[in-house]
Amino acid sequence: QVQLVESGGGSVQAGGSLRLSCVASGYTYSSYYMGWFRQAPGKEREVVAGIDIDGRTNYADSVKGRFTISKDNAKNTLYLQLNSLKPEDTAMYYCAADTRWVRFELMVFEYRYWGQGTQVTVSS
Repeated sequence: QVQLVESGGGSVQAGGSLRLSCVASGYTYSSYYMGWFRQAPGKEREVVAGIDIDGRTNYADSVKGRFTISKDNAKNTLYLQLNSLKPEDTAMYYCAADTRWVRFELMVFEYRYWGQGTQVTVSS
């Protein structure tokens, strides 16, 4: 079955950087649409970034210019580079995947395969 395992979270000061990784197994990685999502305490889960099977990317307005999503098909790994971090970026970050193209705004509701998450904490 599809398995997604995130890593790379941690605690950083505002302005710092982190790189999240998501290793996938159990399916043909290159044929899946993938994304990064986050959920802060008391808030709903939201989409952060998405990447399609051709490598085209999309970002939430709140992270444009600061975060970069990428993937390495040879390593079955999805990445999220987080730069210029702000305290409001503090959240549990999840990767997710699906076989279908889904509108960016609907990814958080329709993606079927999810990892367990990795915590990012940004202090001011």
